[in-house]
Amino acid sequence: MAESGEPVSGVAERYASALFDLARDENALDAVAKELDDFRQMLDESDELSALVRSPAFTSDEQTRAVSAVLDKAGVTGLGGKLIKTAAKNRRLFAVPDMIIAFRRMLAKERGEISATVTSAEPLSDAQLKALKAALKEAIGKDPLLEQKVDESLIGGLIVQVGSRMIDTSLKTKLNSMKYAMKEAG
Repeated sequence: MAESGEPVSGVAERYASALFDLARDENALDAVAKELDDFRQMLDESDELSALVRSPAFTSDEQTRAVSAVLDKAGVTGLGGKLIKTAAKNRRLFAVPDMIIAFRRMLAKERGEISATVTSAEPLSDAQLKALKAALKEAIGKDPLLEQKVDESLIGGLIVQVGSRMIDTSLKTKLNSMKYAMKEAG
C-alpha cells in the first residue's frame, strides 16, 4: 500500500521492514504478500480471530498457541506466518494489521505501484475491478494496487481513495447532500 494515508505505528513499520528485507533476500516477496493477505482475509471474516488479535486479555502463550493453530491449518507457514507468530510471542499481535499495511506499502513502492482503496455496496466483479484498475492507471500513470472493501450502507456507487485523494460517488453521499440542500431551502 504505497501511498495510502492510513497511519502505521513505529512498531508495525519496524516489523514490516524486517520482514520485507528478509523476503526480498529470499526472493519471496510474492509468497509473503499472499500469506499476509490470507491472514488479513481471515481477520476480516472471523470475529473470534479479530478479538484474539486485538484483545490484551489473552496472554502471549494463549495468543501464540491459537494463532499458530489457525496459521498451520490455513497453510500459512512461510515468512509471513513466522512474523505473525513472532508478533504473538512478543505481545505485538495487535499490530499485525498495521504490519500488513506497512509491508504492502513497501511492496507497492518496490514494484512502482500506487495503492488505492475502493469501497462499494457489494463486491465488485472481476470485470469491474479490471475496468477500475485501467481507469486509475490512465488517471494516475501508475499501476494501482487495489484493496477492495464492502460497505452495504453506501447503497450503490463507489468511494475510491488514492493516497490523500478521494472520489465519492456513493448514493449514500448523494442522498445526504440532497437532504442538506433541502433543509437549507426549506
